[in-house]
Amino acid sequence: MSQSALFPVYSLLKDNLRTQVFTDRRQLGLAACEDFAGKLRALLAIGRSARVVFAAAPSQNEFLDALAAAPGIDWSRVTAFHLDEYLGLPVEAPQRFGRYLNERLFDKVKPGRVHLLNPCEDAEKEALRYEDLLREAPIDIVCLGIGANGHLAFNDPSAADFDDPRWVKVVELDADFRMQQVNDGCFGSLARVPTHALTMTIPALMSAMHLVCIVPGRHKREAVLRAVHGPIEEAFPASALRRHESCALYADMDSYGYKRTD
Repeated sequence: MSQSALFPVYSLLKDNLRTQVFTDRRQLGLAACEDFAGKLRALLAIGRSARVVFAAAPSQNEFLDALAAAPGIDWSRVTAFHLDEYLGLPVEAPQRFGRYLNERLFDKVKPGRVHLLNPCEDAEKEALRYEDLLREAPIDIVCLGIGANGHLAFNDPSAADFDDPRWVKVVELDADFRMQQVNDGCFGSLARVPTHALTMTIPALMSAMHLVCIVPGRHKREAVLRAVHGPIEEAFPASALRRHESCALYADMDSYGYKRTD
């Protein structure tokens, strides 16, 4: 697809957050892929490896599909992580985020190293193990979305801490978030959605050199507008994105709307 075809219909800068709005989620995904792949190629071009974190959610489908086909990336020099994982799901559960990322991306591009969260019985021990891996070296790029309640990763408003000393922790999931998983078609009913999860914390996400935030869909409109235009507060975790020095938010006309609000 040509550069002109990926030109946003609207863009704005609020605090440090650059938001671009595209006509639909396909163009949004392609544009986010172009941005992410360009950043990744630039890191690899200077002879270093790269450490990247991915989100697992329906909002990421178009982006990950485009990334799996993106040329010119030496994935053998990429170490991959993911944002979060449910606790209590069996290994074969299709809702496991590690499984989603393996099928959608990792099995196709073969990163040099893939570190997946293991939702084992000793969740606190696993949180410490994964935190140690994340802290071994700087994180280059984090790909993420925004929840309908403003969560980043599994940092719901009840669990978000902008100054959290931990990089990975166990959280109890808000009912609003759990219902979102039902609405997204990930679970058949609220009772089937796990109540607890492992997640990277807000400071861990914010430590990355670059953030690429991908948020399509009409049901995310209130969340996107509040993240971009509302107060920066833990009661709406996504507002923290406006404090990051290199964060790009990719929305579509469904998630941002046709009318400018600035």
